[in-house]
Amino acid sequence: MNSELDLKPAAVFTSKTRQITLNINGISRGLEVLPYVTLLDALREYLDLTGTKKGCDHGQCGACTVICDDKRILSCLSLAVAKDGAEITTIEGVSTGNDLHPLQQAFIDHDAFQCGYCTPGQICSAIGMLSEGKAKTRADVKELMSGNLCRCGANMSIIDAIMEVKDGGGHE
Repeated sequence: MNSELDLKPAAVFTSKTRQITLNINGISRGLEVLPYVTLLDALREYLDLTGTKKGCDHGQCGACTVICDDKRILSCLSLAVAKDGAEITTIEGVSTGNDLHPLQQAFIDHDAFQCGYCTPGQICSAIGMLSEGKAKTRADVKELMSGNLCRCGANMSIIDAIMEVKDGGGHE
């Protein structure tokens, strides 16, 4: 065989797993994961943070939304190894001590949930959306939250809760 055509791998790994560090809700956590493990599965199965929900597992429902480096992401579409060193906030980390995040309280005040399955993703997405500063109107909020589905029909109450926090300036 022609030696010019002999291709060698750029790196040889001695282990199938990878060591990563995720900064979850202000706490640095070391993990050993396979390269194909999603951030969602790392949170739920490796770290026992089950507030982030697995809905469709295809990036279509938003139930798995978390905040990563100050941006909202779908954790089912993100590989854990790609988030090595990232700052991640899950629903378990949005409150401060015993004080609910303003969006959590607004969801309660507006009955913005029925079964509650989508609520963690809705709240994390809303926190991220409000920090982006792009939502100027109710129509903007509806559009920017359209990636988070509520199959129970609480959509209007969800938007009402977000608008209350947006208009009151109570978000972080």
